[in-house]
Amino acid sequence: MSVESSTDTAGSAVRTRAATLDAACADAVELARAAAVEVAGVGQVGAHLAVEADGERLATHRFASLSGAYVGWEWSVTVVRASRAKNVTVDEVCLLPGPGARLAPAWLPYADRLRPGDLGPGDLLPVPADDDRLEPGWTAGFEGLADDDTPEAEVGRLAWELGLVRNRVLSVVGLDDAADRWLNGPGGPHSALAEAAPAQCVSCGFLQPLDGLLGHAFGVCANEHSPSDGHVVTLDHGCGAHSEGGQVPSLAAASPVVLDSVGFDLLVHDASTASTAEDVEYVEDVEGVEDVEYVEDVEGVEDVEYVEDVEDVEDDAPADDALGHG
Repeated sequence: MSVESSTDTAGSAVRTRAATLDAACADAVELARAAAVEVAGVGQVGAHLAVEADGERLATHRFASLSGAYVGWEWSVTVVRASRAKNVTVDEVCLLPGPGARLAPAWLPYADRLRPGDLGPGDLLPVPADDDRLEPGWTAGFEGLADDDTPEAEVGRLAWELGLVRNRVLSVVGLDDAADRWLNGPGGPHSALAEAAPAQCVSCGFLQPLDGLLGHAFGVCANEHSPSDGHVVTLDHGCGAHSEGGQVPSLAAASPVVLDSVGFDLLVHDASTASTAEDVEYVEDVEGVEDVEYVEDVEGVEDVEYVEDVEDVEDDAPADDALGHG
């Protein structure tokens, strides 16, 4: 028997007597195992882990659970012995989590379970009437837009033109929450995209600033090639698609010709070294021949395609006559 001490509400120490483990209850291991197997089924109860005293002639035996769905859980069997009785009986059997049990997440109220991106097509998310992110806006609502000439209707139409016809608008809390979320999100200045950017969005031509208080720090990206296109970004955000990040030469600028397919190469034939010539493509500046375009069947010359600028030959003279063939 052991003695434990505790403190009452007045602050004074109170000595209590700890329960003594009954010998008969401690020896009832097989009785407790049989009770656990009856509830869990054959093959679901493992080794005996421990026995603890819960009170006078009252003890609890713990067995390991072999179920794959309850890893780390334990079968708890409470046994009891009546006063002056010799037999031990089973009081209750239950499955309880052990020190390393796999447990379900902590309970989270339904109102707090929704996360960004959970809302899908057809889903409806009611906003509480006391949502601190909102405050009263145009309190007259759409009822103040009557189609008549009353002063109230005039005020209502003016409110509509100014964009004030909203029952509730963002409060200071709502503005602060949005600014904090955008600042620390992917469109903020601390993302990897912004840190590697050549310049900030404040100097980009594709930035469309927001109106109101948020416009001092945020805008919307309008560059279709940017990962932030259509998203809210901070003025000190940035990306590689910055309008002034790099100058690209105009595609309309003329580029030099890589392969010249218009000009030709001049090949000079030396008639003194051979009486015949083969595969001559061009002959120019031959004395005595002018404007001869085609020469065919000339004795001793094969495959001559063009002869130009030969003196003493008129433009209308046939090529064969110019060379003595009739």
